Amino acid sequence: MKRLAITILLLAIVIGGGFVFLRWDRLFPAPAPRFFQGYVDADLIQVGPEIAGRLKQLDVDEGDRVRIGQLLFALDDAVLSAEVDLAAARLEEARARLRLAEAQRRRPEEIRVLEAAVDQARAALEVSRAEYERIKRLYEQKVVPRARLDAARGAWQRDKARYEEALRQLQTARLPARAEEISAAMAAVRAAEAQLRAARVRLQKSRVFSPVAGRVQEVYYRPGEIVAAGRPVLSVLPPRNLKIRFYVPERQRAAFAIGDHVNVRCDGCPRPVPARITYISDVAEYTPPVIFSPEERAKLVYRFEARPLQGDHRLTVGQPVDVYPKRREAKDPDGGGGNDG
Repeated sequence: MKRLAITILLLAIVIGGGFVFLRWDRLFPAPAPRFFQGYVDADLIQVGPEIAGRLKQLDVDEGDRVRIGQLLFALDDAVLSAEVDLAAARLEEARARLRLAEAQRRRPEEIRVLEAAVDQARAALEVSRAEYERIKRLYEQKVVPRARLDAARGAWQRDKARYEEALRQLQTARLPARAEEISAAMAAVRAAEAQLRAARVRLQKSRVFSPVAGRVQEVYYRPGEIVAAGRPVLSVLPPRNLKIRFYVPERQRAAFAIGDHVNVRCDGCPRPVPARITYISDVAEYTPPVIFSPEERAKLVYRFEARPLQGDHRLTVGQPVDVYPKRREAKDPDGGGGNDG
């Protein structure tokens, strides 16, 4: 009987110890961490050319501060400059064709040739007319036969037709082009002007300027390398784009809201950096989408993001930090337990 009592007691101790072991987190919950672990991240501005080309000039390097509108780099523009010259020449040609269409159809030299032909035809007509009148008088005097009169009249009519033809050619040459020809010439001028503007824009795009003020974070290409259109040559970090990423256990997620203030501490920071929470993830990270028991939920963490409220800090991208809720700021940043998530 005594041995049975001892066996029952040992069995009760084992069962009770197992229960306590399995329910330790529920019976003795871990104290809430005094701070949350995180690191410094940033939204970098990737700066690249809109056109492809060989990198010819790099005016900045990693760590340099840049201002808005400062030249960052330039591509080789030899081909682009030639395209501008070609477009300018085509525009001048189109304008010359328009001037010619709006003026006379023929060049001045051609006009002078036609004027000479008119003068020559007029002189021949005067000679033939005088000859016809002379033969006509002789015919009336019965001196020459009828055939001689008919020949003189035919020569006079022939020279008259030649004179009228030369005169019409001269008048036609002095006329301006038709309305359709002038409209076509004007359209060609507008097209050439558009081509010149496009060539100049492409030439301007070979020089890239900083769209923001900040610090050059990383350079991806060096002079002599080929850069594809749209590929970033370097990245710029504006101070306002710096952010803090930290992780909060599931049990404490509901205690925070977007807009809450926190204090950020880092190694080498002389004082805490105030920040404001700007993002709270709705999804727990590194966990499968299954139903969790209360014990497993205690291991979940959610990603938070906060933006520094001042610019005179020493935070750098990738730097580990500790984030303290402002209402719980600790005097000793090394004390207390951190977040294991």
